[in-house]
Amino acid sequence: MITKSVYAVLSSDQERDRHGKVIGWSIGVGLMLILSVIVFCFWKGRQKQAKAAATPIVKNQVLMNEMMVLPRRRNLSEENGVEDLELPLMEFEAVLTATENFSECNKVGEGGFGAVYKGRLLDGQEIAVKRLSEMSAQGTNEFMNEVRIIARLQHRNLVRILGCCVDEGEKILIYEYLENLSQKKKKKKKKKENLSLDSHLFGLTRSCMLNWQMRFDIINGIARGLLYLHQDSSIRIIHRDLKASNVLLDKDMNPKISDFGMARIFGQNETEANTRKVVGTYGYMSPEYLIEGRFSIKSDVYSFGVLLLEIISGKRNKAFNNSGCDHNLLDCVWRNWKEGQGLEIVVDTANIDSSSSPTFRPHEILRFLQIGLLCVQERAEDRPLMSNVVLMLGSEAEDIPQPKPPGYCIIGNHSTWCKQRDHESCTVNQITNSIIDAR
Repeated sequence: MITKSVYAVLSSDQERDRHGKVIGWSIGVGLMLILSVIVFCFWKGRQKQAKAAATPIVKNQVLMNEMMVLPRRRNLSEENGVEDLELPLMEFEAVLTATENFSECNKVGEGGFGAVYKGRLLDGQEIAVKRLSEMSAQGTNEFMNEVRIIARLQHRNLVRILGCCVDEGEKILIYEYLENLSQKKKKKKKKKENLSLDSHLFGLTRSCMLNWQMRFDIINGIARGLLYLHQDSSIRIIHRDLKASNVLLDKDMNPKISDFGMARIFGQNETEANTRKVVGTYGYMSPEYLIEGRFSIKSDVYSFGVLLLEIISGKRNKAFNNSGCDHNLLDCVWRNWKEGQGLEIVVDTANIDSSSSPTFRPHEILRFLQIGLLCVQERAEDRPLMSNVVLMLGSEAEDIPQPKPPGYCIIGNHSTWCKQRDHESCTVNQITNSIIDAR
């Protein structure tokens, strides 16, 4: 019996030892696994940090490589060779020196893309530096798009690009610097000036500088620049964001279309395209583009028509406000036109409505209003081509057709109200998957 008891005790001790070893091994393996996971996670974290740090360098290198040589012509038909155009790359330090470290006193404008600074190179040449903001709606694609497109275009009514700069988070475009009349007169005051048509049309002081002859020349210049984009250049360009703030004025008040970040290249046989992301500025976008995402050269014609009516009236379309029932500037112009009171729209326009002014030409103003209404007609197929617009603007003998009611959209919180006919409307409760980008 004693022997059996001793055996039982020994067996119990051995069992406890085995259990202890199993538990020890389990704890050891568990600790090793936990330690391995910690080491692995730490290693992966370091890899992600290294990759994140390297990504801007890689992207910048890709950007720089792509910008070194840009095709002057897009080989749409694949029948012709491609001619290359070198676009100069400027060192970031040179840009800092030219703009005095982006000094506020050198800032001449600002928009959705960022700020524009006046600069001076070491050889004395003045430049305009467009610095893309990190908060800008424009990204790398839009930046590259503008570089590729504008580098191929040469026209007196288009802004000319001189080079670009890419450095870490910085994306910069360098343009010719345009000094207009208002800057020349106030040069000694070193006052910040905006070169855009927007500031001259709607500014309280500078709007009085624009008499009818100046407005006439500006309208014609913009029309010729747009015609070049649509028809006369080696590639067909749809601007998609033509507005007053994207038209710059030089020292002789010649207009130059700028900002091609949203522009699209069309093939010679391509007339229309669709997009699920609508980009542009509310008030200048055609109804078919805003609601259905369809854009074409007629979309630019619509934007030109809105801009033409703004230049004549001195009033913004989207911020139009009067005591009547007009929803916007187009509504007001159309109502006055039907009532035979077309000139009423320019009654309050500074330096354009004085009958004693030698530049005041009522018949010419009425003709331009009629052309503007033709450009903003609801149906894209009813709008004229820019070649016809230029012809009508320049010829008093040209037989101009009567316009149909304008088309436009008014965006609310949950719906889009679209004017379809003279006294009809429709409500779209759910817009397509389009996104309106404020710019």
